[in-house]
Amino acid sequence: MFAVGVDSGTQSTKVYIIDFEGNLLGRGTAPHAMLPKTSPGASEQDPGVWIEAFDTAFRQALMDASEKHGFHSKDIVCLGVSGQQHGCVPLDKEGVPIRPAKLWNDTSTVGETEELVQKLGGPEEFINKLGIGLAVGFTASKILWLKKNEPENYRHLHTVLLPHNYLNFVLTGKRHMEYGDASGTGLMDIRSRRWSEEAVGAIGDELFDRLPPLAHPREPVGFMKKDIAEKFGLKNVLVASGGGDNMMGAIGTGNTHPGVCTLSLGTSGTVYSYFDEAFSDPDGEIAAFCDSTGGWLPLLCTMNVTNTTEHLKSLLMLSNEDLEKEASLSPPGADGLVFLPFFNGERVPVLPDAQGVLFGMTAHNMTASHLSRAFMEGTILNLGYGFNRMRSMGLHPTEIRATGGGANSRTWLQITADIFQTSVVTLKEGEAAAFGAAIQSIWNWYHTNGETIDISDLTDRCVKLNPKRIEPDPGTESLYVKLQDRFNALWQTLKPEFNKKLDP
Repeated sequence: MFAVGVDSGTQSTKVYIIDFEGNLLGRGTAPHAMLPKTSPGASEQDPGVWIEAFDTAFRQALMDASEKHGFHSKDIVCLGVSGQQHGCVPLDKEGVPIRPAKLWNDTSTVGETEELVQKLGGPEEFINKLGIGLAVGFTASKILWLKKNEPENYRHLHTVLLPHNYLNFVLTGKRHMEYGDASGTGLMDIRSRRWSEEAVGAIGDELFDRLPPLAHPREPVGFMKKDIAEKFGLKNVLVASGGGDNMMGAIGTGNTHPGVCTLSLGTSGTVYSYFDEAFSDPDGEIAAFCDSTGGWLPLLCTMNVTNTTEHLKSLLMLSNEDLEKEASLSPPGADGLVFLPFFNGERVPVLPDAQGVLFGMTAHNMTASHLSRAFMEGTILNLGYGFNRMRSMGLHPTEIRATGGGANSRTWLQITADIFQTSVVTLKEGEAAAFGAAIQSIWNWYHTNGETIDISDLTDRCVKLNPKRIEPDPGTESLYVKLQDRFNALWQTLKPEFNKKLDP
């Protein structure tokens, strides 16, 4: 028996086919196109693009599995979908999208976000009432934007879905949401895992009838439509609940036990960890999501990781290998050179107008090696601020499982282990969201067939770690504690300056 995992992201769809032991048999991918911006901050896609990309990527994966393993598609029994979080897919009564989907990175709804927060009593009260703050990218403000800016479209609104729910709807004909992805809408009380009457009512009482019922993520959506199954040579395929890409990434990295942390070092950086009790940050810096296994998934997100080193590589004309070599030639701490990596402003700490800063530069440390080291250290010290906040609120990290482009750097991983004082390991399967969606579908399949199994047992079986583990160097602990304190003191001191504009 085999399972399919689909990751429908911002830029592409990826499809994995695995067996029930977690062995990868085939993969496929297809790109997504963005729509031209219609207003400042807008970021939209045609949901039809996701369906076309799924079709292409799934066929590639089937062919790949067939050529490599003599695979038969009729042996596929379940499928799970991971999708970009926070999007808004508005459907009419016939299930047709009324307009393009607004995506997670659409910032055209700043005014609507502030309006909803104030209707619930301000930022602190919003968190008190829902357990989570309302970020600009969350779905709630997109719905209010539709009501205010496109009233005719809103009048035809029958159902609001998230991107992964829309793919599930196309595959099964059923409208459905599970706890994990729904917790990123800004409409759900993440502690009770129910729609918040006050948050939904702040948009309009009519919205209650336009939101799908919430379901436990172990409950599947249903079976794939017969005509779609036949198109791919499939039989009875169970479509799992699926979830947001971070939730599926947690499953795909085996982040289903307290203390296990997933770290993604891409253009941005994320750290998240499974909790079996509700987690809420009173300051709203740590996103207090539910996960897609039935627990909770507090998540830290920073905006600046490999985007900063890409600029440094371009300036110094370095390859990835050159950057790694240069950074390894500098001692820990880069002889006092500290980098604040705020090229894109920053989400955590909350510094939307911040800029990058090099502090402590001398004639001695103004070298390619020291700069390379400082850039790498700065990105992890930036994550370290939020990571330590998570620790103060109950995280007891036992292991960090690293993914993303930065996870290919041995030096970056050692810096991570040293600053976080936690062992770091990488994974054999890098596409954690697609892999996790496939594993979750196996869990749903077992549940539907009357077999009780914990998803942590499945991830322990299916998720394979690379054997070489990177341990913290005890000789650097004191240095990095002091460096973290200096990093925090610098951005706190400079915070008023970041907001000042210099007249030309």
